[in-house]
Amino acid sequence: MDQERMQQYEEQTERVHARMESVDHVILVLSGKGGVGKSTVAANLAFALATDGRRVGLMDADLHGPTIPLLTGLTGQMVTGTLNAIRPIDVRPNLAVMSIGFLSEDPNQPTIWRGPLRGGVLRQFVADVEWGERDFLIVDLPPGTGDEPLTLAQSFAETDGAIIVTTPQEASLSDCRKAINFARKVNLGALGVIENMSGFVCPHCGQRTDIFTAGGGERMAEQMEVPFLGRVPLAAEIVTLSDQGKPLVSEEAPAAVREAYERIVERLLSEIPDMEA
Repeated sequence: MDQERMQQYEEQTERVHARMESVDHVILVLSGKGGVGKSTVAANLAFALATDGRRVGLMDADLHGPTIPLLTGLTGQMVTGTLNAIRPIDVRPNLAVMSIGFLSEDPNQPTIWRGPLRGGVLRQFVADVEWGERDFLIVDLPPGTGDEPLTLAQSFAETDGAIIVTTPQEASLSDCRKAINFARKVNLGALGVIENMSGFVCPHCGQRTDIFTAGGGERMAEQMEVPFLGRVPLAAEIVTLSDQGKPLVSEEAPAAVREAYERIVERLLSEIPDMEA
């Protein structure tokens, strides 16, 4: 890295730290593999915390598959601001969102960037976005343990840790273990594990069916000595509400799903030192 680029990097790092002085808690949401509903979990953790009265920022760090705009009902929205002062989009007064999806007029165009450029954009999402005073910044990372998670893990001077999302079956649990070890190696720490798609609750009879086996996430969390934050069941309404950008903590959501997120947030807050309930 030449001297000019080094200076630019250092100046950006200073802006990152300055922005984060106004954010009390930073939580990164990880998954070892795709397809486990990580973005859905991240979005609804943000919704749940905001519903609880917290001031929340939600940062979509998945540059190649940004789904946060859809999940928050902001598809087609464009951010405003200047080169060094981007304004996130408000979903409600205490929930603001930033995504690469807000920078393109055509949501169907792919993002074809190499690693260094991706890292620079993610750092800009922290350094140059006007997050303002926030109780929480929830960061939805792309699946795996590659460039983007590493870039963001190293960008923040301090985080509360990572939440790892898995499904109950071993195909997901194996990669979840890698994500936990990644969090430990980069000094993030693991706040806890969430087991998503944990059983299907029939909307007609209320009977629960464990489609992907049962309890794998909780057993894995115990083996890895990581807190288990809870499980979210499958429900047909999740697809409909998510596609409409509606939160799974609203009255429209199935009670089992809504109550699952409420319990998860309660347990999450208990895992954060000096966190007021």
